[in-house]
This record gives sequence, C-alpha cells and structure tokens, in this order.
Amino acid sequence: MPQVLDPGKARTLDEFVAELRLLKAWAGNPSITEITRRVHRDWQRAGRPCSEWPARSTVGNCFRLGRRRPNHDLLLAVVRTLADGDEATVAVWRQALRTVLGEAEAAARVTAYDRLPAAPSSPVGRYRPASDAESALTAGGRSGVVVLEGAAGIGKTALALHVAHRLAARERAETPVLFADLRGFAPNGPAADTAAVLETFLRLLGVTGDRIPHGVDARAALYRRLLAGTGATVVLDDAPDEAHVRALLPGGRGCRTLITSRRALRALPAATRLTVPPLAPDDSVELLRRTAGADRLTTDATALGRIADDLGHLPLALTVIGRHMREHPGWTLDDYDREPVITLALEDGVRGALAASDARLTAGARKLLRLLALHPLHRTDTLGAAVLAGEREQTVREHLDALSGLHLLVEPEPGWFRPHALVRAYAEERVCIDVPGTSIRQALGRVLAHCRGAHSRDRAHAPGARPALRRLDRAAAWAEAVRPREGSAARVLAA
Repeated sequence: MPQVLDPGKARTLDEFVAELRLLKAWAGNPSITEITRRVHRDWQRAGRPCSEWPARSTVGNCFRLGRRRPNHDLLLAVVRTLADGDEATVAVWRQALRTVLGEAEAAARVTAYDRLPAAPSSPVGRYRPASDAESALTAGGRSGVVVLEGAAGIGKTALALHVAHRLAARERAETPVLFADLRGFAPNGPAADTAAVLETFLRLLGVTGDRIPHGVDARAALYRRLLAGTGATVVLDDAPDEAHVRALLPGGRGCRTLITSRRALRALPAATRLTVPPLAPDDSVELLRRTAGADRLTTDATALGRIADDLGHLPLALTVIGRHMREHPGWTLDDYDREPVITLALEDGVRGALAASDARLTAGARKLLRLLALHPLHRTDTLGAAVLAGEREQTVREHLDALSGLHLLVEPEPGWFRPHALVRAYAEERVCIDVPGTSIRQALGRVLAHCRGAHSRDRAHAPGARPALRRLDRAAAWAEAVRPREGSAARVLAA
C-alpha cells in the first residue's frame, strides 16, 4: 500500500471518500459494476442474505462527496475488495472511519439558543469598540454584519454579548434573538456543522422537524425567509472561517449579526471588521482590581501596572491573575514577579487558548512562531524572519500572514511583526520541545550573521540594537553549549 494512501489523516467524511477514491485508483480503477460483484461475492461467502446485497447505485454512492449518512458496513466492504482482502489494511481504514464518524457526530452537537447568554453589563475598557459595533449594526436601518476579530482571550465574546444585549433591550419582546457557539477554536472536537446549526435555529423559530429541508442551501433559504423583516439579532460566536458563517447570515433588511473570530475574516465583503485590542494600561489595572476585590489590593498602582504589562494587557490573563490574588491572600504584590505571573496565566487557561490557535497553523508557520521567541529584538521584518526560518521571503511572508490572521502576531508599524507577550512566552515553552537543537543553533547563527552583515548596518545604530546583539551572542553561545531541553532560550535572551 503506497504511503500516499493515508485514511488516518481524514477528519471529515468527504476527506475519507477522497482517500477511498485514491484507493480505487491504486487498485487498478475497477468499475463500480466490478466492485459491486466483488462485494456480493464476499457477502455471499459470509452468509448474508441476498436481500442485504447492495445495488450498483448504492455502491457508487460510496464514492460520492457530500454524503450525510454513510453505510459503515458497505464502506468497509468496498475497502476490503479494493485491498484484496488484506485485513491489516481494512483495520486501518476501519479505525479511520470510526474517527471520521465520531467527528461528524461531534460536529452535529450544537450549542444554540433563542436567547442571549449572560454578559457583563459594562466590560472594562470597551466603551469605544462597543460604540463602534453598535453604530455599524444600526447605521441607516440596513442589514448589519459586524465581525469582532482578535487574539485568544482578548474578550471578543463578552464584548459581542454586551452589544447584543444593548440592541435586544431596545426591541420588542417578540423580536427574534439567536445565539450559536460555532466552536471554531475549541481545544477539543470539531467546529459545529453549519447544517446542524441551521436545523437548530429553524426549530427555535418554530419549524417542526418534518418541515426542515435537507441540505444547507435549502435550510438557509427557509431561515432567511423566516427572519426577513423581523429585525432579528443573531450572534455567531467563535467562527472558524467565512465558509461556516455565510449560510447563517440572516440577510434581511434590519437584521443584525455579530460574529466573533480569532481569524481575520477578510472574505466577508459586506461585513464591518473590528479588531478588538488589548486593554489600555489603566483599564488593565481596573480589571485586576475588580477581579481581585477592592479590599484585596492596595493602592500600589505601579505594581499593578507592572503586572498588567507582563501580561500584555490580555483580559483573560488579567482575570486569571486577579482571581489568583483573591484566592491567595498570603501573596503580596511583590510576589507577582514576571515569571510566576506568566506561568500562572498560561497554566490557568491561556496556554490552552493559544494551543487551539496554534493547531490551525501550517507546520512552517508553527515552526516560525517558535523561532520568533529566539529573536533578540522581540520584533522582526519579513527579511529578518526569513533569515531566522531559513526559508524564502515569499514563503515566510505567507507564514507571517497566517500568524497575523490568527492574531498571534501584531504589526506595531507597517512591515514589522512581534508576538504578544504571552504568545512569546508560549512559543518560548514550545521551541525547546518542538524544534531540534540543531535547527535552533542554525537559526541563531543565521540571525547573528544577518545582524552583523551589510543588511543590518544601518539598523545597528538604532537604540537598543547593540544590547540586542550582545543578547544574541549569549544566546548563540548557549545554543552551542546546552541542549535546548535543558534550559530556556527565554532566560538567556532576558539575561
């Protein structure tokens, strides 16, 4: 069996069928009639009655994309005939099919309501983005679609629900309100199936099961007819990409749709895209105070500001540390140094959120993210990233676009990129686990040569460049002397 045939990489039924088509080609591309004859022969030998033998058209459907309810036994029977009865091969395909069907079942489980989940009445530091979102949704009474994009843990869902509650409060009680968690970046399991979300929405709108049509397009058409002219508010939380939300947009005049996503949804031209930023320093301190409790914290705004800076002003991380402060009265503010603060934030949810975004990257973009943790300037342009990765600039540009699209990198000025403080800490953890020591030493050597070469002479006069080169020298020496798993690049670069 050639290595190109790998049913284990299939995550959807369509991907499984695509692998099955390759297996058919590998087996000499027998006709559907011939495959049907072989299945009949095998089932006859197994003692199965003629009434169970599949028709030719049924066997042909095994190779058709877009199926919803596959015949498990028949698919494996087809595999067995194409693999010439090799049971080891059949076992691999059986396990792959079980995985695919489990994913399909998980995707069909939908969290959707005809009401809005609770939300903070006044999210800290979000007056401006909330106002911008409301204005975009209500401008001119037209159908409005707003996408709130941003990094993991930046507070997109809380902001969307806050805005949606404000809009719903102005409407009549009978105005439809719909909410769905699309699980686009859930750490476990697949994203919610669009057809299943539509089915749930239709049931919430009063459509009985026997009137719900099959297929996404037919369900979307009925969904839009029911919402036309109602002024409905729809919240689609944690969208994985544009394809998952297009069919869920009401489309009718006066309806409002709020979408949240970690990904930049550039292919929704009718939508207003708003990037949710980290909190301002004063707002970060206020969130720490609110979470920890006013009686828990002193008035040492300087110490709180330092903690907020270490956390990159990320609301999820600030909430984690505020809760830790409330639950550990024996800790003073001086105990919250950078290392324990970042470790606590990563341990209590931030690492899992970042890992879910990380899992959506290509192998090249994932490796570049880890190598960026070694860069002494904490930021880089495309050329510097290409030197670090040892790849062509065009390829690295694609990696940087992917990382920026998931808000794992920010662009503080055009052409320059840097990871968020906690993204960098996550990458520092992973680089010593995922990147071989040889690759780390080679990357540091390339960057050192680049920083000292003709391309960087002009930059060497910039403030902070000489200390950065000294840090890079120490990092290169460490990379030569110490195996990566025995130490942390972060400690060397911060020394």
